[in-house]
Amino acid sequence: MSSSTPSFRRLLVVIKQTAYEEYSQLRLRGQAPKALRWKRLESRFQTHQQCVNDLVDILKRNNLQFSCVNRAELDRQHLADVDLVIAVGGDGTCLSAAHFLDHGTIPLLGINSDPMSEEHKIVKKKKTDERTSHGALCACTAANMKGKLPRILHGGGILSTRTRIQCIVKSTFSETRLVPALNDLLIANPSPAAVSRFRMGWLKQVKEPVQSLGSMTDPSYLPKSQYGTVTRFGGNLYDVDNSLNVWSSGLWVSTGTGSSAAMAAAGGMPMDVTSDNLQYLIREHMIENAVNKDEMKDQNNALLKKGEKLHLRWNSQKGRIFIDGSHLYHNLELGDEILIDADAPPLALFTRDD
Repeated sequence: MSSSTPSFRRLLVVIKQTAYEEYSQLRLRGQAPKALRWKRLESRFQTHQQCVNDLVDILKRNNLQFSCVNRAELDRQHLADVDLVIAVGGDGTCLSAAHFLDHGTIPLLGINSDPMSEEHKIVKKKKTDERTSHGALCACTAANMKGKLPRILHGGGILSTRTRIQCIVKSTFSETRLVPALNDLLIANPSPAAVSRFRMGWLKQVKEPVQSLGSMTDPSYLPKSQYGTVTRFGGNLYDVDNSLNVWSSGLWVSTGTGSSAAMAAAGGMPMDVTSDNLQYLIREHMIENAVNKDEMKDQNNALLKKGEKLHLRWNSQKGRIFIDGSHLYHNLELGDEILIDADAPPLALFTRDD
């Protein structure tokens, strides 16, 4: 049920930087690839720009205060006093905007600025065009936003809560909490041709031991686990249970939202987008010479249920955690420990009503 009074006081519009704009900058420096199809890129840019212009007109007609920022220039300072973020572009723009909404208090509304038209569906042999965004995270498109967007702005629409991935990396002298991931994490060697070596297990919190005299200088009072001293995250003490040494091409971890993206392409299980659970999948697990081959196969792909904590110790010289794609990542070093669970603040996301 919508009202005549806007439900939001101040909006931030995050606008995708199109491939045409990016390659045009490279062309000015003489660095653009020779094989580019400029007419196609320009056509896509014009379609996107028309969507942005139409959106601005809608917001003005509804007397809403708003500001616009390019996706590449988005910063936390732009979120001051904002109570709704609109991402104009596609799923990638939604994911980029969501990384700044790490507290989960500001809702996100995505607009697919360049959806596949019915005409293209008829002309093309394929049902989908990989060059356009799927728009899975978008509540409306350039084609229907004139009817749907005003209803959302005045209290209508479907606002869902989406689980996100919390990832904490503990290095020798620091502990880093990464931005919440809405779709997935890929943890792997930076080189796709290199083996990703890590030990994987589940964290089980243990009681803090009573410190004996001199324990501040002698760490031997700490309880022992299968692999030596137990580990800490956020000051809490954990034992690592059911550990498995892995040689592979890396590890996928996804939410229900991201289970239909890269996780599905890698052979993962379908999940409900509103699920509280996570899913992990070991890529190209090297188990040919393992004694417990069947047992290891069972651990290749499984759910990480709400409340469970996955633990990794990185055993390769180099590593990288890719967050919702290739643009945002965190580098790993030998010995880094990683905690993964579903305890990140969930994202409030407007979804399609069809």
